Amino acid sequence: MTSRPKIISFICVTGYLSVVFTFPQIFSPQIKKLGVLVPAIYGILVAANFIACVGLWYFKQWGVQLYVLSVFAKILFYLLANQLGFGFYFNLVVSGIFIFFLLRHFSKMNPNL
Repeated sequence: MTSRPKIISFICVTGYLSVVFTFPQIFSPQIKKLGVLVPAIYGILVAANFIACVGLWYFKQWGVQLYVLSVFAKILFYLLANQLGFGFYFNLVVSGIFIFFLLRHFSKMNPNL
């Protein structure tokens, strides 16, 4: 097994911190006023991000695939909810940089579950 590069560890720790800070937003009035099912959908996106970070921590290819999928799902969520503030664009840039580094190491990752 190949050892995990430091940049992947940094992405994982950043992802875990992101989940810790975004989880309380699931219950916020701002999310609730967008619709009845919106908090549940947002909660699924946060959970997918957490699970992807677990996969990345164990240096698995499915972690990268789930991370990319969750990033695009979150972008779609923000676009449909018309939440296009600074946080959206900042998240877009940071996620793009993370995806670049993840895809550079994708071939070295374990393809098995």
